[in-house]
Parts: sequence; C-alpha cells; structure tokens
Amino acid sequence: MEKKIVFFDIDGTLLNNRNEIPDSTKKAVRSLQDKGIVTAIATGRIPSMFDWVREELGISSYVSINGQYVVHEGRTIYSNPIDRVILKELVELTTTSGHALATCSSDKVRALAENHPHIRNSFATIELPHPPVDPYFHLNEPVYQGYLFVDNEEQTVYDQKFPQLRFVRWHDYAVDVLPSGSSKAIGIEQMLRILGIRPENSFAFGDGLNDVEMLASAGIGIAMGNAVNEAKDAAKMVTASSSEDGIWKGLQMVGLL
Repeated sequence: MEKKIVFFDIDGTLLNNRNEIPDSTKKAVRSLQDKGIVTAIATGRIPSMFDWVREELGISSYVSINGQYVVHEGRTIYSNPIDRVILKELVELTTTSGHALATCSSDKVRALAENHPHIRNSFATIELPHPPVDPYFHLNEPVYQGYLFVDNEEQTVYDQKFPQLRFVRWHDYAVDVLPSGSSKAIGIEQMLRILGIRPENSFAFGDGLNDVEMLASAGIGIAMGNAVNEAKDAAKMVTASSSEDGIWKGLQMVGLL
C-alpha cells in the first residue's frame, strides 16, 4: 500500500472555537498514526507557537510560517527567508505611515512598536500575547514572515508598492507578509518530495485564506464547515466545523477512518 499523509491547519481546524483540540480530533489523529498514515501540521504560526499542539498530538513534522519553514522529524528540510533589501523597504514604509509591524524568525516574533492595539487585539484572537519589542530584530535574524497591522484600505498601498511580497489577511487589522509565490502548498511539496509520497496520496484540512493553495493542490482538500468561502471553493469536500467534530467526520468522508 502506498504511503499517505494528512496535513492539518491549526487555528479553526485542529483547534475549536475555544482554541482547544477536541477529543474527537485527538482520537482521529491517533487512529491515523496507528494505521501508519503520516500526520503533519501546516500552519502560519512559527514552531514555538504550536509546541503544545505537536506534543498533544504526537506530531513531529510540520510546514510552518505559511510554507516558509519546513521540518521533518526534527530536521529542517526547507527555509525561505524574505529578501533583506525588500524587508528594509517594508520597515521604512510602515514607519513613515505609522503602521505597526512585527517580524518572525524560525523561533521568535518581535514587534517594532510597543503595546500597539492592533497587535494586541489580533494576537488575542489566537490567544497569543503582544510580542516583545526589538526594532533591530529584522537586521540580525533571517525573517521568514512579517505581520502587518492594517485594514483593507490601508493594505492596498502595500499591495501596489511591493509586488515581490504577498499579503494574506487573517484578521480585520492583520495580514501575514510573505515572499510572492510562497504558500503552504510550496512547503508541502518539499515534504512530499522528502517522504517520496505522491501528491494524489496527500490530504489537507484548512479553513482560512492561507489554506486556499494547500486545499487546491492536495490530493483531496477538505475545508472545515467554519471555513471562509474561498477555502471551501478550493477544497474538494467540506466537513463539519472544527467545533462539531469536523476532523473526525472529514476523515470518515475520505475513507481514512
């Protein structure tokens, strides 16, 4: 039998509306592992932001930072930092425009501004604190992703100014900042290559705008019932919400349970 793999987004997918992993999801993941099916995480978070998820589910391989940093069984197999010149220009524009920005390495997030309400409020929705402040962090560390805190109208300025970057919204006042062309799907390609798994034997669960490419490129993409319409349109199937045993039911739908 050919090897199979299932990729899981975290927020709104593995986690329910209380930011907890439902018992049915824990049971489903264990069942896959017992059958020899590879389980992996695919998230926009940096690794240190989901240590507890990996520990609870016994998952050691992941596509993190929206495909920018990929680890298989504890070994980094792919990394794609943002170009430093472009990053410098982004920092300059946010500074002159008065917009908040945070940047992340493979294991840290640092903000340029202290106690900014947009940072505080958006991070609170995923139960994360306002990151520490270090205005020089991006000069000393490889930066894989930025967090830009702007509304939709303000974002258009950045879309026009930086064709080399991709801005993916995840909150009314927050977007992820990535190199153009990057996505979870790119990171997943690297994982499949290392494992020798054919794309048609891959499955992916997600709910957000940053899951669209992953859901479209997987052998079978399954959108959560609570997913945005763009994710549902990209997926081959739609399961129940993350708070209504959506992972368990989705795996049953595709015959893995």
